[in-house]
Amino acid sequence: MPRKGLRPRERRGQPNPDAKFNSVLVARLINKINFKGQKSTAERIVYDAMNVIQERTKENPLELYNKAIENVRPLLEVKPRRVGGATYQVPCEVKPVRGANLAISWILISARDKTGKPMCERLADELMQAAKKEGAAFKKREDTHKMAESNRAFAHYKW
Repeated sequence: MPRKGLRPRERRGQPNPDAKFNSVLVARLINKINFKGQKSTAERIVYDAMNVIQERTKENPLELYNKAIENVRPLLEVKPRRVGGATYQVPCEVKPVRGANLAISWILISARDKTGKPMCERLADELMQAAKKEGAAFKKREDTHKMAESNRAFAHYKW
C-alpha cells in the first residue's frame, strides 16, 4: 500500500485536473503531449495553444476544446477477430473514455504532421478545425466510421 494511502476509487486511472482550467480532459492532453518527462514544456504548449485560440476566435478556449474532442471522438471502431482461420474486422462500439483518448491522439498526430510553425500554433489550428468538423483528425474519425459501416456484415462475430 502506498504511504499516502489509496486514491478514491472514482479517481483511479484519471489524472488530476490541470491547474489553469481545472479540467481532466486538458490534463489528459498535457500528459499525452508529454515527451521525455518534460511536463512543464507540455503544459506551456497547451496553454499557449489555448491563448492562440482565445486571440483568434474570441471564444472560451475550454469550450472550443471540448467541442473539438466531441466532434473527433469515434462512436464505432473495428477490432480484428479470428474465426476459423479467417480474420474479420468486426465493428464495435467505443466507450467514451477510449473515444476521448483516440480523439486526443488523432488531434496530436495531425498537429505533429504539420510543419513550419511552432507546436502551439499547429495544435491550436487543429483544435479549431476539429471544432468546425474539418481537418485531418475529423477525417480520421470519418474513415473509422466508414470502415465500421462497410464491415457491418461481420457484426454478428462480436463477443
